[in-house]
Amino acid sequence: MANFGDIGRLVSLDVDPDDGLEVTVVHDVRDGALPSIVARIYPARWQVVQKETWIPIGADSLRGEVSFVTRGAPGSGHGTALLVPVPDGSRLDCAATVEFKVPLIGGKIEGLVGHYLPQQFSEIQRFTAKWIAER
Repeated sequence: MANFGDIGRLVSLDVDPDDGLEVTVVHDVRDGALPSIVARIYPARWQVVQKETWIPIGADSLRGEVSFVTRGAPGSGHGTALLVPVPDGSRLDCAATVEFKVPLIGGKIEGLVGHYLPQQFSEIQRFTAKWIAER
């Protein structure tokens, strides 16, 4: 987590007997990390509680369910992911919905969060690919 600004902390990591995985991470969002429109409305610090569940599908694929809720702001989201092999590695397909229930500007906040999420996923993917390649 240090590679991503140390804003998150692992709360739980559970592996079930069928090789499924459930992870809970709490992200402490700091004022400097927020888009300016969000920082003006919400407290300098708020949290995002992220839960992920991953289950194997067959011998070489994974299905993920991801959700988050915010503490200190009226936001939430959920999504699905599918990790499958391809000839030159693997492919991750994701779909997500983000909601911020704020009159007048909620849609703008959703758009900003929606803009930043793919960047975040890309950075995690780059980090993970590098980590795997080094091992």
